[in-house]
Amino acid sequence: MKRTRVAGLIEMENGYALMHRMNVKPSDNPKKPYGDYYVFPGGGLEENETLEECAKREILEEFGINVDVKEQICFRTIENELDEYLYRCEYISGKLGTGTGPEFSNDPKYADRGSYIPVIVPKSEIKNIRLLPENFKENILKIL
Repeated sequence: MKRTRVAGLIEMENGYALMHRMNVKPSDNPKKPYGDYYVFPGGGLEENETLEECAKREILEEFGINVDVKEQICFRTIENELDEYLYRCEYISGKLGTGTGPEFSNDPKYADRGSYIPVIVPKSEIKNIRLLPENFKENILKIL
């Protein structure tokens, strides 16, 4: 069954709030054999949820912040596997790093996946980091 993932690009403190995936064991995920990287906060669409509702929920779970979802800025599809949306989001309230999602709860399902560290990456550094998916990164660099 095809999965739908929704993520957000959140501008904060002259940078973007991203999830730094650290201590990733390349052997645990053959699709990502490159170790540490950054991703846009987000996750899977749940039943009876809009794309915008999913972005808000996932960002709150992962980062502990509330956002207002603005316009869609990127989309990609992987045939029979994934549709992924990226929305520009505006920070409303909350403290970055207070998320309570399963990534932060010592859930054994996430034990092999390394650390999930919410960070703000300065806009000037986006071009220097491994930010996935790469085509979303390319679009963000055009915006900058």
